[in-house]
Amino acid sequence: MLNAALLVLLQFLGLILFFNRYIAHAAVKLLKNSAFTETNPSFEPTVTVVVPMFNEGAGIRATLESLLALEYPREKLEIVVIDDCSTDDSYQHAQAVARRSGGRLRVLRNPRNMGKRRSINRAVLQSRAEIIVSVDSDVIVDKAAVRHLVVRFTKPEIAAVGGKVDIGNKHDNWLTRMQAVKYWYSYHSIKSLEWAFQRVACLSGCLTAYRRSVLVELHPVLEHRQFCGVQIKYGEDRFLTRQIIKAGHLTTMTLDAVCWTQAPDKFTDYLSQQLRWRRSYIIDCFGGLTHMWRLNPIIGIHYFSLCGFVVAYPALLMSSIIHGTLFTLLTRQVVIAAVLGAIYYWKARKLKIDVVHPLALVPAALVVPVLYALMTPLAFFTLDSGSWETRAHGEVDPEGNLAEGGVVEPVAGVNSAPVSVAATAAVTVAAATAQVAQVASATGRFELPAA
Repeated sequence: MLNAALLVLLQFLGLILFFNRYIAHAAVKLLKNSAFTETNPSFEPTVTVVVPMFNEGAGIRATLESLLALEYPREKLEIVVIDDCSTDDSYQHAQAVARRSGGRLRVLRNPRNMGKRRSINRAVLQSRAEIIVSVDSDVIVDKAAVRHLVVRFTKPEIAAVGGKVDIGNKHDNWLTRMQAVKYWYSYHSIKSLEWAFQRVACLSGCLTAYRRSVLVELHPVLEHRQFCGVQIKYGEDRFLTRQIIKAGHLTTMTLDAVCWTQAPDKFTDYLSQQLRWRRSYIIDCFGGLTHMWRLNPIIGIHYFSLCGFVVAYPALLMSSIIHGTLFTLLTRQVVIAAVLGAIYYWKARKLKIDVVHPLALVPAALVVPVLYALMTPLAFFTLDSGSWETRAHGEVDPEGNLAEGGVVEPVAGVNSAPVSVAATAAVTVAAATAQVAQVASATGRFELPAA
């Protein structure tokens, strides 16, 4: 009886999700086309690119070199790196790049580890730019990305515009190939319903532009994020996007602004990442109970059906194991994954995107049950974790002050503040430029800046 009820519930939720993700995609493209295509090419605001950093080592050089190559007026663009008390030589690598940036790059450092969100908050309060662009410290950004982001601020109500995140190491192994297909669906299909109503619920910190005025408005909420009295450090991107929507603003995205990230190529690292993301999603579901239903009814149904699916699927898995129907369930998922993989391959090739094998998504049919059966319950019981899983962060500084040696005075105007540097050993940029060149060769869109 329980198995039958769970099956009916899951099929109902699955039908809603499948319609919203794969069928409604085509409908909203026709009915609300302006939400996908509208731009304001004349909008050219001042921009501060903020890069929170922790233990990136020499890899931070590739990220910063890609930002220095951005095609945007130099007098309207500044780049700020905030080192969250790295325990390696990340700070020195960032300073080395800053010294040769011609004043376009500043490096700040926290006295203690404060977490990604509070680090970004520091830069937001110091900046006087109209737009803040958040960039993760392990990504390569396309040279036209900022330009494509800002033109999507077509009206004052739009508070955030997200870019597209692609996988830079998608051909490494079966795991990265699987993630490449999942990322593609996330941006080209799954987010379309939210995009059409300009209520995209999660904009990635890898590459997203925000109105600074909105971030300042939400500063008290963002600075002291808690869940049941426990301070939360993970899932900052999803939390911030939902707070923007809750405050009555609009969020949208564009596929023209692109960045590349390195996906986990080891299954243990992938599970750690998914555990962190699952905690974030669970907390977001709880947080959205108070207000997401007040939005457009279609968005509300979509949001809460996703939340319900997260709870119902693990229960169905356990019931399937008990009643001996797990093999049938997995077989159906393999078929669905194969079909979706073929659709991805056909559409991505038409868009002239670097593609992986059409069967690359099939392993997801077996990985997803692991994530739901193990990671979801584990995430429920470890919601109070302050760990980033893949990085050993320390304690949060209660005062949130910047350390000596960082630039702490308010910025009078874009690019007006000096670059803070310290003595560091001479190092080469060969490793960083090689990483950038590798991405460039795969995409044909990125050029290295002049030395």
